[in-house]
Amino acid sequence: MGFDAFAGFRMAGHTAIVTGGAQNIGAAIARSLAGAGARVMIADLDGDKAAATAASIAAETGADCLGQACDVTKTDQIEAVVAATVTAFGGLSTLVNNVGWGGRQDDPTAIPDEEFIASYRLNTISAYRMSMACLPHLLAATNATITNSGSFSSAIPAYDILPYATAKAALNQMMVSVAHLLARKVRVNSVLIGTVLTAGYADAGIDEAVQQRMKHPDTLTGRPGTPEDVANAVLWLCSPGSGWVSGQTINVHGGGGVVRLFGH
Repeated sequence: MGFDAFAGFRMAGHTAIVTGGAQNIGAAIARSLAGAGARVMIADLDGDKAAATAASIAAETGADCLGQACDVTKTDQIEAVVAATVTAFGGLSTLVNNVGWGGRQDDPTAIPDEEFIASYRLNTISAYRMSMACLPHLLAATNATITNSGSFSSAIPAYDILPYATAKAALNQMMVSVAHLLARKVRVNSVLIGTVLTAGYADAGIDEAVQQRMKHPDTLTGRPGTPEDVANAVLWLCSPGSGWVSGQTINVHGGGGVVRLFGH
């Protein structure tokens, strides 16, 4: 056999949990990991959709893929899905903390405390709890990784989604710190995701007119992202191919805004 440039990106022998993997970006991540040879557990609030997505991925890729209901804000359900993964697949090497959500604020000057707390619980604390529940198994694995779905809104002004943006900013700091805590044992990275048009935008209260503008963003690539764009980056960070990468937050957002000093 000749040189195989893709060998480092294959995930045969790995077992992954993908939270929020039943649809949208999470489903694309689960599909890419399975397509690269990993065994995958989809953990999602909607257990039926998780199971259906897993069955579809298994049929398409030939990989072992399961789905289970999991509310990542509840410790007992986190522990249950980790235990089910290890029982089904014999171990765990890869965690993708993909769960995250935040609604638009109609009045950013009057946000209740409860909305900040709920956002922090879902977008930040859940990733920590899931990571720590997986840690004993990750420490026993080869090429152990934790990869987080962050948000570009955590790094730029985003007052209309303030609870979400600040919770994702906290995730950035927390996971860089965890990367240092687990140095030489588990690689930890985050992907800061830009505009990816999914059904989640409508669910978050973004109206159709704004969605139409988002389809033509003023970025270096000139297009919104797709779930597969994000999944490709996550696959790289999970794979042995990124074995010299840890403690990083990597932008996947179309290159950011176009800067014009003198026009085109």
